[in-house]
Amino acid sequence: MSWGAGDFGGGIAARRGPLLGVVIAAQFVGAGLTLIVAVGRAEAAPPAWEIGWALAAGVFGGIGIMALYHGLAIGRMGVVAPISGVLAASIPVALGIVLQGVPGPARLAGMALALVAVVLVSRAGGGGSRRDVGLGLLAGFGLAVFNVAVSRFASGQVFAPLTVVRISEGILCVLIVLLGRRPWRLARPILLLVILVGALDMGGNALYILATQSGRLDVAAILSSLYPVTTVILATVILRERIAGSHLVGVVLAIVAIVLIGAG
Repeated sequence: MSWGAGDFGGGIAARRGPLLGVVIAAQFVGAGLTLIVAVGRAEAAPPAWEIGWALAAGVFGGIGIMALYHGLAIGRMGVVAPISGVLAASIPVALGIVLQGVPGPARLAGMALALVAVVLVSRAGGGGSRRDVGLGLLAGFGLAVFNVAVSRFASGQVFAPLTVVRISEGILCVLIVLLGRRPWRLARPILLLVILVGALDMGGNALYILATQSGRLDVAAILSSLYPVTTVILATVILRERIAGSHLVGVVLAIVAIVLIGAG
């Protein structure tokens, strides 16, 4: 829910201001929050191997989030978000099964239903252009690598390595601005929205990492992949994007999937 609401806000902000400015501000807001929490929790400085995973997560996560926000800003949210969600879940789920074995029947059924739910929500968004599909695929791949990389953090280490992730994502965007001479300045009216987006995205990241450390990678990945349901519901309610019967079916299946995975 945190990721889905943050992505909706990021898409809205990117419609009102330069995409790179939105991403840079959101990343550094998140970095500031994670640093404060890391110090408060007295987390140790990450070792070199963990910094390596954090940098990989930052680079691929930065590419993924820029593609996602750009797609949400210029395309149909109901197409871009679900495509990215399916791909972002599929790779970590496959890796989780390889590393941790096949889950029980209830969880397996729940995972299958969750993927079907995301596909149905995608269909409910109406036909999308090739550009929408391409941005969704790029976002999904980048976020999938991010999901795998942050799951490698040592148990108990959440906010210290996440600070490295957020700073590296922000620096990547700054380099793109400098090298490409791209616009980045944000108008004051959307700054509050961008701060909220940064906090929500950081919250989603932290909760996902905690989930991977307290349980199975595939379960954490598949449940978090339902974030497009939140994005699409907000787009339907607030932006009045077209709704269809399969949209409602997808939301119901998402709820059933969560129950099955929890019961398993």
